[in-house]
Amino acid sequence: MYRIMIVEDDRMIANGLAAHLKKWDYDVFCVDDFRNIMQDFASFQPQLVILDIGLPFFNGFHWCQEIRKVSGVPIIFLSSLDDNMNIVMAMNMGGDEFIEKPFDLNVVTAKVQAVLRRAYAYQGTSNVMECQGMMLNLSDASLLCGEIRIELTKNEFRIMQILFENAGKIVSRDEIINRLWDSDEFIDDNTLSVNVGRLRKKLEAAGAVNCIRTKKGIGYMVER
Repeated sequence: MYRIMIVEDDRMIANGLAAHLKKWDYDVFCVDDFRNIMQDFASFQPQLVILDIGLPFFNGFHWCQEIRKVSGVPIIFLSSLDDNMNIVMAMNMGGDEFIEKPFDLNVVTAKVQAVLRRAYAYQGTSNVMECQGMMLNLSDASLLCGEIRIELTKNEFRIMQILFENAGKIVSRDEIINRLWDSDEFIDDNTLSVNVGRLRKKLEAAGAVNCIRTKKGIGYMVER
């Protein structure tokens, strides 16, 4: 049973969506305290977050950034603001899907199922990938270096997954960008460099120095 956290200020929308998803055997939690969303996130440990953009105190973009600091859990944005800028911002912030209000509950359910399949399709085969003594946990987007556990953002997790899948081979920058964002239409080439740079700092802090090697003008790789 997948755990879904709903962050929606409109109680009628939140309760209606929760009731519908529970019919599909999802474990659903609706946030009530919009000042302490991360406390609920840490306590409930959701496998998917449905996040409205217009929230009290801080908007959904802010909370998406906070979630991405500690987890790669898939995020579906809800909003009545359907202009292209908000959609692009939602995706670039780390969102996995955008649903415009008002919405059909069956459409939301179908998108929830699709996002969960994409995010957790590997489960049932192997939940851990290993390389250079490090273990990448596919269930919670964490990396274990020796006894040090590193929490990865969604993009950091996907970068490590791609490199682990191709250990010993160079993975081009274009391939990584396409895997991470599906399209490079709105992606500045520097965005990947920033993500890799932050990932390297986390690895170095855990003692994994020079884990990710740069092949200048081509891409990145990890040794077997």
